[in-house]
Amino acid sequence: MKIPRDLNAKKLIRLLKKYDYFIDRQVGSHIRLSRSIRGSEHQITIPNHNPIKIGTLNSILNDISEHLKLSKQDLVDKLFE
Repeated sequence: MKIPRDLNAKKLIRLLKKYDYFIDRQVGSHIRLSRSIRGSEHQITIPNHNPIKIGTLNSILNDISEHLKLSKQDLVDKLFE
């Protein structure tokens, strides 16, 4: 599955709640999401843009897939099914 090109920050945040990410804080147009499970903490910053640039989205998905120990393709399939 391809990465959607018209994804905005609000929708991405809603999708990432499946993996227990929550909004930690917001400074200007950047939103910090956090995830803490069994001592493993992960933070990611998402620009509050509509749409998120494809390169930025790709980088965010790479970081999340590495943290979750999933392939990027599996993460994309599960998020956008």
